[in-house]
Amino acid sequence: MPEFLYPGRSAVTEQTGNALVWQLRGGRRLTLAPFLVAGILNITPDSFSDGGLYAAPGAILKRAGEHLAAGAGMLDLGAESTRPGAEDIGHAEEWRRLEPALRDCLDLRCRSLPEPAALEGDGMKAPALPFALSVDSFRAETAKKALELTPGEDALALARTRGIAQPPLLDVINDVSGGSFDPAMPEILAQYKPGYVLGHSPDRPAVMQEKARYDNVVDTLLHWFASRMELLVGCGLPEACICLDPCIGFGKSPEHALEIIAAIPRLLTLGRPLYFGVSRKSLLGAFTGQAPRDRDGATQVLTALLAGAGVAVHRVHDTRGAVAALQITGALRARVSFGGTARHLFATEEELS
Repeated sequence: MPEFLYPGRSAVTEQTGNALVWQLRGGRRLTLAPFLVAGILNITPDSFSDGGLYAAPGAILKRAGEHLAAGAGMLDLGAESTRPGAEDIGHAEEWRRLEPALRDCLDLRCRSLPEPAALEGDGMKAPALPFALSVDSFRAETAKKALELTPGEDALALARTRGIAQPPLLDVINDVSGGSFDPAMPEILAQYKPGYVLGHSPDRPAVMQEKARYDNVVDTLLHWFASRMELLVGCGLPEACICLDPCIGFGKSPEHALEIIAAIPRLLTLGRPLYFGVSRKSLLGAFTGQAPRDRDGATQVLTALLAGAGVAVHRVHDTRGAVAALQITGALRARVSFGGTARHLFATEEELS
């Protein structure tokens, strides 16, 4: 199958068991080294920092183009706000918002395909896909419809001329609930085998902050991820398809977030890539006093620290700033020793002694 090609990615490794390789829909592999940025596309009137900004016709495509030009390797589309206190809008409204935007992005990817490279003889090599597409939803019905949606006929015809015989469809389902809000989700994942961002939230957005109570938040996450992976793999989703997101801000206080970040080495022992979405989150506001739209600088600092600790995928609003921060982090890591392990970035003096 065609791989993915985007600015900053390294060559595809053959070590499919490597945690830096994420298997997506159709067996395609996304190499996460040196990093992957997922640009946020909110098709919502009420998201916490950019709700309603992209409601006008063409606005989502324009924003998608900005993310891609800045170096995003993935676009993550969400049609329902999951901010703390957000009300459930139901599948029908979620799909009404999502369908046209997702089809536009599927068409955009077809139009962005490079010309196929000629091989020896009459054979043609199918081009790498220019970026991956993700839908942020915890509903199985929405996930199923999104995974079945195809590009328009003109875009499909163009894709065939570029060497893509099968239509490039949605690659990833990003589920903050880890499949717990909709019991039908594991069956859908097993059937279509997309890339899957396995998240954690103690309850639905309307009430999740009321449930931000843990004996030990890191132990809770480790148990959650291990048990959900076992369930999903048992249902038929390959483990290679799973990426883990502790969901900073979802039923977690700023102090919980710091504990989770400090425990990244423990989360990495689960053997799957880590996906963090800290962009403009309240964690940053708690320490800077900044409003959500003013937190991009703080997001870049934390993104760089997370990458240094081993986080592979970064979901952000400001792709350009995040990519710059990650490029600087990569250059420093090549020249500066952090002691050979991510724990040195966050450990106390007592732990290092």
